[in-house]
Amino acid sequence: MHGTFPFNLSPMRREPSHRSEMVNQGLFGEVFEVLGQEQEWTQIRLGHDGYEGWVLQAHVAEISRESYRNQVDRPQAVVASTVDLVDHVQPIKSRSLVAGSFLPFLKDGNLDLAGETFSFHGAVADQSATGSSAVRHAFSFLNSAYLWGGRSAFGIDCSGLTQIAFRMAGISLLRDASQQASQGSLVNFLEESLEGDLAFFDNEEGRITHVGIVLNDHRILHASGSVRVDTLDPSGIYNSDLNRHSHRLRLLKRII
Repeated sequence: MHGTFPFNLSPMRREPSHRSEMVNQGLFGEVFEVLGQEQEWTQIRLGHDGYEGWVLQAHVAEISRESYRNQVDRPQAVVASTVDLVDHVQPIKSRSLVAGSFLPFLKDGNLDLAGETFSFHGAVADQSATGSSAVRHAFSFLNSAYLWGGRSAFGIDCSGLTQIAFRMAGISLLRDASQQASQGSLVNFLEESLEGDLAFFDNEEGRITHVGIVLNDHRILHASGSVRVDTLDPSGIYNSDLNRHSHRLRLLKRII
């Protein structure tokens, strides 16, 4: 079975339980494979990045395998505005959307989702696949609160920020910082980094736990407490509010 999210910001949990921690959020228009079911919970694997988790069955709309493959294999339009709306002829079925949501098969202002037709007349992201484009989209999340597993301006984590900003620039990233670190090409020295490169940071055990987007002038945009701009040097991120380094630099990657 294959499905899609007919709502926005559907919580994905590690285990099938309301008490289990949220590890991700499903955005409107994202598609997935169904792996299993347990009472009101459905285990899924997202089509765009392979991330697995449990969602409420009420947040699942079934689609055909053909529709799933078409949406995974073909580039889809993406919402550009922080918050927008898709309209339905039945107002009760209209939906609010967040930046980065897919607009499946958008054409002439109409899109199809699980057999329902919606209209959308908002801004669509310019997926120009450049570092400056990714940075511009990332800045639209500035000052958003940090939320573990979050993927919107209402709450976002470090890898959620990079994944959504790069999606809006037409580039697909995996979900977690450690996974994103496997993508792109290595940048050997900070002095060689360019705007839009990704910087990765590790913990005391050497595990990559944080990611941010390199800016010009030795700065970095990242989600830590909130989406903020800090100084980046060869040691890592220097947080001026704390008057100390908050994250230790591990490596730099060029995605675009």
